[in-house]
Amino acid sequence: MAEEVKKMLLHLCCGPCGEYPVELLKSYEKYDITLFFFNPNIHPEKEWYRRLEGAMRLAELRKLPLLVEEECDPRTWCSYGRTVERCAFCYSYRLKRVAEYSKEKNFDVFTTSLLVSPYQKHDLIHAAGKKYAEESGVEYLAANFTEGFRKGQQMAREDGLYRQKYCGCSFSLGDSDFLKKIIKQQAAYTIPTDLQKQLKEERVVCL
Repeated sequence: MAEEVKKMLLHLCCGPCGEYPVELLKSYEKYDITLFFFNPNIHPEKEWYRRLEGAMRLAELRKLPLLVEEECDPRTWCSYGRTVERCAFCYSYRLKRVAEYSKEKNFDVFTTSLLVSPYQKHDLIHAAGKKYAEESGVEYLAANFTEGFRKGQQMAREDGLYRQKYCGCSFSLGDSDFLKKIIKQQAAYTIPTDLQKQLKEERVVCL
């Protein structure tokens, strides 16, 4: 008997981090995957759109639906300062919304591409995922995609995806070794006006 296919909502933090998780999850042939770009931690707005365009490109290449929910509240992140509590809040805030949306739209399971990065705090991610899985009644896949981190980065290079040089919030931007280069690139970037208008008018957009 063929294994039941589950509807999966895969939280996508960016295009490059989604490369390997998408490849691996699709290879199992037991998940019907929808990508969900929800990252209100990203600062500034231009950076959010740069990463969104990378996510859109990945969705196009892998022929997967992409849901986008725009929200940005940098003041909340700043209020935590350079503390582990800021990171815990960041994971919790995003995965809570992923779990809520999974329940709203009848997904069977959710997980996140954050779990591909060896630089993320996986214990905090899993704690948040399990908490909101219990609250929502939707299964959380506590995956570990780190073995494919380097492969995913190479795939992103080959696919021409924008590969960011900091995690996302203003503190991680300030701490980046590539700060001057990032600021220069952001200054040269133009937000796509049609996409910006669409996102402002609709709460969740399917691309």
